[in-house]
Amino acid sequence: MLHPSYSDLMKVVNSEVEEGEQPVVQSRYSIVMATSKRARQLIAGNDALIEDVEGRKPLSIAIDELYNSKFTIVGDDEE
Repeated sequence: MLHPSYSDLMKVVNSEVEEGEQPVVQSRYSIVMATSKRARQLIAGNDALIEDVEGRKPLSIAIDELYNSKFTIVGDDEE
């Protein structure tokens, strides 16, 4: 089981969106793609953006980084 849940992650990612605007993340797929891309960066040697990562898997670290707003997901129309 994923902790935090997909719905919790989507709330965190979309918390910066103004009322009336389209949410950045509308599906679980976006969460999966963002965290897997970040996990691949960690595997390639990038430093973790959170503390206490010893012995943890890259995907778990990436999920915690997203939940703690250490990186953001940008929409297709943003660069």
